[in-house]
Amino acid sequence: MAVQINPSILSADFARLAEEAKAVEGADWLHVDVMDNHFVPNLTLGVPIVESLSRATDTPLDCHLMIEDPDRWAPQYVEAGAGSVTFHAEAAAAPVRLAREIRAKGARASMALKPATPIEPYEDLLPELDMLLIMTVEPGFGGQAFLDIMLPKIRRTRELISKHGLELWLQVDGGVSDSTIERCAEAGADVFVAGSAVYGKDDPADAVRALRAKAEQTTAGAAWACAH
Repeated sequence: MAVQINPSILSADFARLAEEAKAVEGADWLHVDVMDNHFVPNLTLGVPIVESLSRATDTPLDCHLMIEDPDRWAPQYVEAGAGSVTFHAEAAAAPVRLAREIRAKGARASMALKPATPIEPYEDLLPELDMLLIMTVEPGFGGQAFLDIMLPKIRRTRELISKHGLELWLQVDGGVSDSTIERCAEAGADVFVAGSAVYGKDDPADAVRALRAKAEQTTAGAAWACAH
């Protein structure tokens, strides 16, 4: 299972997004947080910025839609250039149909769960997805402290993925840093969104490499990875 590091541009300098994207070109994906001030209490960027970013970097875009009515809006982010689009289970009216539409348009389909949303009711949906995102903070703001109480949920999700024999990526987002990434990797995550832990450093590219090394070392000895 390959470890992937996805820097979050929510922590970047919005006046220099093209340069900030280039600063982490060793990353696997560039994580783009889209917030609508309705589903979450914050407002960030939308389709036009994603279109511009897709032209400014060769790093594929991983768009996390913290918005109402993703059934309507998510396909537009694929058309704007996103390689992966994540919608929230709490906001989607027809998650299976939406995931299939995202895939049909050529992107990876992902579903996110807020901290209080259990994974078990969505077990039957997992084969329709390319990635599942476990939020390790409440969505809506960057810079929050990691919620350790999410680690059992990450483990249960990894167990369900293994149970069904799925090649499903398991992403974590929120408070991921050099002091928490090992716990996430040990629990079963293999895709890590990091904001201030990357863009808050003097050398963002070096921060990506350091996070990757820690996650890879932990994954190599993790029980879930050895059993895969």
